[in-house]
Amino acid sequence: QVRLVESGGGSVQAGGSLRLSCSVFGYTHPSYRMAWFRQAPGKEREGVAVIWTGTGTTYYADSVKGRFTISQDNAETTLYLQMNSLKPEDTAMYYCALGPWAGSRAMNVHEYNYWGQGTQVTVSS
Repeated sequence: QVRLVESGGGSVQAGGSLRLSCSVFGYTHPSYRMAWFRQAPGKEREGVAVIWTGTGTTYYADSVKGRFTISQDNAETTLYLQMNSLKPEDTAMYYCALGPWAGSRAMNVHEYNYWGQGTQVTVSS
């Protein structure tokens, strides 16, 4: 059974930093991609960052480029999202997701098969 478990959310003032973690359990396929998505109240879920295992290739939404960094540990069992220079508009529920290596679009929410439960990030001005 595949499980994704997030942690690390919280409340921070604008300009601050947070690091999210996502532990992966039960997934044994060698090649896949993992991503962070977020969803604010009343808005659609949007992609934040993607990483492809093995190559470490990454892709970011324009809104977070230069501020957020996605990474994995060497064992590729834990996904991270380092968030710096946080803004109030970054406030959302953040989800990690796992999907196949290949797909039509890096952040197509429908191409991800497994999701975590979400962790709340709140940035105050």
